[in-house]
Formats: sequence, structure tokens, C-alpha cells
Amino acid sequence: MELRKLGFETEHVTFAQYRRLTDILSQMPSKLKLVPVDGLVESLRAVKEPGEIELITKAVEISDSAFEYIKDRIHIGMSEREVAWEIEKFMREQGSQAVPFDIIVASGRNSALPHARPSQRAIHSGEPVMIDIGARYEAYSSDLSRTICLGSPDANFNKVYDTVLGAQLAAMAAFQEGMNGGQVDHLARTVIEEAGYGKAFGHGLGHGIGLAPHELPCLNPSSADQLADGMVFTIEPGIYLAGWGGVRIEDTMVMEGGKIRVLSQAPK
Repeated sequence: MELRKLGFETEHVTFAQYRRLTDILSQMPSKLKLVPVDGLVESLRAVKEPGEIELITKAVEISDSAFEYIKDRIHIGMSEREVAWEIEKFMREQGSQAVPFDIIVASGRNSALPHARPSQRAIHSGEPVMIDIGARYEAYSSDLSRTICLGSPDANFNKVYDTVLGAQLAAMAAFQEGMNGGQVDHLARTVIEEAGYGKAFGHGLGHGIGLAPHELPCLNPSSADQLADGMVFTIEPGIYLAGWGGVRIEDTMVMEGGKIRVLSQAPK
């Protein structure tokens, strides 16, 4: 059979790569035509096979153990970068490949930035410390966020933390088969809005995870992605207050039999 069309992923092929492919095909005797394909491979990857879920579970176990490790060693005066390095070193020693994304350790006001980068800032008593980590095992990723406080938290921390945790638990408890990403996002977002922090939750509730740290399905207000058995995704509500800090709690989970099974076991 003579191939006439070759699909390429428009989200992942650069213009330079496209030009090189076009030049190569123009020199070939066949009439193979490049065809842009949007979302085809991504949708196939959204539903994981049992073997893939096993590998993701192993990655989750590594990131869980990394959090257990660091929560007993982190102390006031450590810099964010020191904490991030300790986590990455531990995960690599536990069998993780190169981490799937840059580790986030953000303390105090820095934690008000959802994608903060670790700095030389020293961690102080009584402030939020947001930690977002992921391991990679046999090419498959995990994603875990926890927020802790060294010393005595203030009343603001307790209120924000309880709201974020309540939003996550509400979404997980009310989850039903047949929901789409937007509906699940709404479950958690409603809790945060009713607590008066609606404008402080500026990102989607979660995302799929697998070979890439962000895959389908999307869990955000505009998502129509239908959730199905075999999909692995995160639920990660957060509240970020400029000048004070932020709280995010994130777990990796899989949909099985129309229900959520949480893979992450790190304490929160």
C-alpha cells in the first residue's frame, strides 16, 4: 500500500521541523502529504492502559516518599533552593529519572505565585511553604503539591488551608461518572468562591498526567473533556493572596468504575 498522507501534531511540531519534513518529502518520489492533526494522539493518550497506571503509581510512590522525607528535614532558615535540591536528590536516589518539571518550593510571599521558582530566600516561622514535586518512572510522571507551615500558623493560614482542602475533598466526594472537566472544576471552585476567595483561585482545577506532566483531560471552567475510566489526572485547588502567600493541595488520581481512586498518599 502506498502511503499518501502523514499526520503531524500541530502542538508539538515547530515550524522549523515542519519545513525540514516538507523539504525531505519534496525530494522523495512518493506523493506523501503532510496533514495537520489536532488532538488525535493526545486523546488516545488520555486513557491509560493498566501497565501505564502501574508505572504512574510507582512515580507517585516516589514523590510521596520524597515529601515524607523532606517534611522531617525541612527547618526554619533553610533556603527554598536547598529544600528543592534535597527533594530532587532523594527522588533520583529512589529511582526517579530526570524530574518531569521544575520543583517548586515557595515560602511566604513567594507562595502567592502558583509557578514560583525556588530562590535563596530563607524559610521563616509561621508562613506558608508550598511544595510542588513530581517524579518520573520509566517515562511516566507524577504530580504532588502540599503546603506546610513551620512553627505556629496564623489564623489566615488555617482558614485558607481549610478552604483549599475542603474544595478538593468536595470535588472528590461529589464526582460522578459522566462528568466533564468543567463540571468537576465547578465543584471545587464553588467552595472557594463561597469562602470569599474566588478571585484568588486563578488556574484550572487539574490536568491529565502520563508521559507528559500535563496531558488531557483538562479540568478547568471551560473544559468539555469527558472523564472516562482509565484517565489519570490531578485535582489541585489553590488560593493565592498577594503580599501574604498561597496554599495549594494536589493529588494524582485515576478514574476506575466511574469513581475516583486517589493514588497520592502523602499526608495533608
